Amino acid sequence: MPIESVFSQLEALLPRVQKPVQYVGGELNSVVCDWDDAEVRWALMYPDAYEVGAPNQGVQILYEVLNEREGVLAERSYAVGSDLEQLMREHGVPQFTVDAHRPVAAFDVLGISFASEMGYTNMLTALDLGGIPLHAADRTDDHPVVLAGGHSAFNPEPIADFLDAVVLGDGEEIALAITEVVREWKREGRPGGRDGLLLRLAEGGGVYVPRFYDVAYHPDGRIASYTPNREGVPWSVQKHTVMDLDRWPYPKNPIVPLAESVHERYSVEIFRGCTRGCRFCQAGMITRPVRERSKETITEMVDQGLRSSGFEEVGLLSLSSADHTEIGDVAKGLADRYEGTNTGLSLPSTRVDAFNIDLANELTRNGRRSGLTFAPEGGSERMRRVINKMATEQDLIRTVTAAYAAGWRQVKLYFMCGLPTEGDEDVLAIADLAKEVIRTGREVSGRTDIRCTVSIGGFVPKPQTPFQWAGQTPYELVDARLHKLKAELRSDRRYGKAIGLRYHEGRPSVIEGLLSRGDRRVGRVIEEAWRAGGRFDGWSEHFSYERWAECAEKALADEPVDLDWFTVRERGADEVLPWDHLDAGLDRDWLWQDWQDALHGEESVEVDDCRWSPCYDCGVCPTMGTEIQIGPSAPGRSLPLTVV
Repeated sequence: MPIESVFSQLEALLPRVQKPVQYVGGELNSVVCDWDDAEVRWALMYPDAYEVGAPNQGVQILYEVLNEREGVLAERSYAVGSDLEQLMREHGVPQFTVDAHRPVAAFDVLGISFASEMGYTNMLTALDLGGIPLHAADRTDDHPVVLAGGHSAFNPEPIADFLDAVVLGDGEEIALAITEVVREWKREGRPGGRDGLLLRLAEGGGVYVPRFYDVAYHPDGRIASYTPNREGVPWSVQKHTVMDLDRWPYPKNPIVPLAESVHERYSVEIFRGCTRGCRFCQAGMITRPVRERSKETITEMVDQGLRSSGFEEVGLLSLSSADHTEIGDVAKGLADRYEGTNTGLSLPSTRVDAFNIDLANELTRNGRRSGLTFAPEGGSERMRRVINKMATEQDLIRTVTAAYAAGWRQVKLYFMCGLPTEGDEDVLAIADLAKEVIRTGREVSGRTDIRCTVSIGGFVPKPQTPFQWAGQTPYELVDARLHKLKAELRSDRRYGKAIGLRYHEGRPSVIEGLLSRGDRRVGRVIEEAWRAGGRFDGWSEHFSYERWAECAEKALADEPVDLDWFTVRERGADEVLPWDHLDAGLDRDWLWQDWQDALHGEESVEVDDCRWSPCYDCGVCPTMGTEIQIGPSAPGRSLPLTVV
């Protein structure tokens, strides 16, 4: 039977909420399929506001991949604002999809993509509004499989009690594989009920089902073990890696949001993965190895995407886009193709040592020169050695000097505060660097309107990185260093007005750290915070550290652990970590050694990019059966492994 749309109920509420356009659907390139023609139905949720979630690449890719499969339907859902949430509760309107406004509880799978742990409370709101029990153990055969993916899924333990299943890594192939398992299970009459389906998903080793693993703890609170409790369930679950990205040229027809969104552009992922080896970077570690798209495929995707969407900007995305082996040819080819049009090209934050003026000129040939963004991450050279971000001060000054000389007027520099081994002097070095940037910019340009914006985020140790064992810097210390930096910048009248400073206080990073490296006991904290009103915790205007701290104290009162135990405590080499049974391909001993190599200050060991050096034996390629794939454009070109 077809599932009725709830739009008639919703429509009457929209005049009473902010930004009602984000809930109405009907965007260009959105798809509404016939319910009864589909055997398997997915609701894809991004647990944040529409303006943030609508441009999300992961959701858009899966939306197209699934809707292209015969007998499959996929629709999108986003977190609703607190004003609409209250009205939905009052009028009995369930969590809905924006495509056909169907209740998410009617779908076979509710797939939630977590780019950040700060969306966990929004997930609970969606489940509760949808009439889906919060705890997986309370769900019946009539409820959808609640499945999590995205970067945060590499430690799903804090939300394990709320999830039926978890997927690690790339989603294109595994989403289709899950679809076929669900289709077959339904055709066979749903044997074994909900547990029967979950067991089928878990047995292949490609889907993690938390309920099939028991956790034991030591008396001091540390984890003793993770043990499968069902026959046929593997001891560890591996991530998925899509090879040959040219075979997956998505999104072809990107959704064009009706409401203003955070990215008004067509984005093309020009390669996936990064092997620069930045020790703080979870994204770089968990997406290995590097897999490039050919310049021909990139060109075809841009052409198709612009024609189908009408966007006037193209974002060439990856973790380090200027590292694509053919980025010069790609940029020049696209600049030539769209010269004389309103189409602009952009790169995300660029590494200092990968930037060149010729590339920047190609990217801005059809648009204005607004500004350039670089991410030195550490203020001092010692700090950059610790984090393996090996751009020197000379590299940075040389790069910005070239940019200012070529006509740019503004540079943005991104740093982190609270990194392992950091001292006050490392943070204050940011001021010296920014002043030197302004001084040289004025000198080479002959102008006084040179600007530099310094943006600083709090460091959070992440799972599956060499810093996963690090103790997080207390927020009081982070805030004190940031205030000293602000005072240092403002004290020099020659440069103070030319340098903008933006920073986030340390307290939100503490909660992100709790959610990033927590175990299943943290689920109680999340639920407590949600019941106390926690929503949109990634937004400063909604976040409350006091609420989280009080809820952590209450939820963990009977445990030998607390907020500090999960955050500022350093872990030992032999401690079982909550994600040790989830395999990103990285050898644990290699990660530990890299952590030890980081702790030598000026003498910290540098790890080169294995695209251009012998293999450092991180473990990913042999464990995952993958290999580095780079240009030139002929498909199948891969780098051989030569282990150091």
